[in-house]
Amino acid sequence: MGKQLLSLVMGFLVLNFSQAQVNKLTYTYTIKNADTLQLDMYANAENGNVKSPCLLFLFGGAFVGGQRNDSNYHQYFYVLAHHGIKVIAIDYRLGLKGVTNLSVFNTTPLKHAINMAVDDLFDATNWILKHSDSVGIDTSKIILSGSSSGAITVLQSEYMKINEQQESKKLPPQFQYAGVIAFSGAILSYKGKPAYKVKPAPTLFFHGTADKIVPYKSIRLFNKGMFGSSSIADTYKKENYSYYIYRAEGLGHEVSVIPMITQIPLILNFIDHYIVKKQPLQTDMLVNDPNEKPMLTISANVLFKKLAGK
Repeated sequence: MGKQLLSLVMGFLVLNFSQAQVNKLTYTYTIKNADTLQLDMYANAENGNVKSPCLLFLFGGAFVGGQRNDSNYHQYFYVLAHHGIKVIAIDYRLGLKGVTNLSVFNTTPLKHAINMAVDDLFDATNWILKHSDSVGIDTSKIILSGSSSGAITVLQSEYMKINEQQESKKLPPQFQYAGVIAFSGAILSYKGKPAYKVKPAPTLFFHGTADKIVPYKSIRLFNKGMFGSSSIADTYKKENYSYYIYRAEGLGHEVSVIPMITQIPLILNFIDHYIVKKQPLQTDMLVNDPNEKPMLTISANVLFKKLAGK
């Protein structure tokens, strides 16, 4: 309890110290039918329009709920901004709202929801590229990050861009993301285990080994499946791509949020060495902390019922 209390106190101090130095601006980046999609940009007040790396963040919520300014993410945003990284947290359309027929045998609604979110992420990326001079962003250092459904979206977006899939054609052909930081994410593939035509961006995976909401390994039916962090990292290792995987042994879907509070030094180190310095590193870490207890090990079906108020 003493260790946890100290962590909370330190987190509170860091958050308040950083928040006092961070400006937040809100912009509309696209309008799609009845949906006005906005983004919040968090920047160190001392940075102004200095060209800086950018972290493009997508919230979690099972493509049913969630919001870009959820307070669970604020410490992550403020500390990164304090370290000179501009954070852009975006709205995206929630494609599974009202869906009741999702199953391992019917993944079409999930595919539709992911594609909608990816399309919005690509539009937000184009907004950043267009306004990079006025808001001070180095377009060679745009890092994707997301939690849960947001993590699925950022991993899927990088997968689509690297493989030049049709959905990614709205981005400039030469543009590539500089890195990916995914908290409990996965890739939906209808072609078996995901493979990459060319080297993907350095990726930091966080995942609980007991996660039943977003698979840690994979769930598949023939060539169709959801391939989680462990499965993707195996491919990165085999192909000699740069990656860092943090395997939280015995923990569940709470890992989609907790590392944004407890593992910020690791995240900053990853950005510095893997992305800024472009060091070709591979790190595989299995962490078993007896002070951390599983908090969210329910199944995806139970989560959907809770989110739907059933």
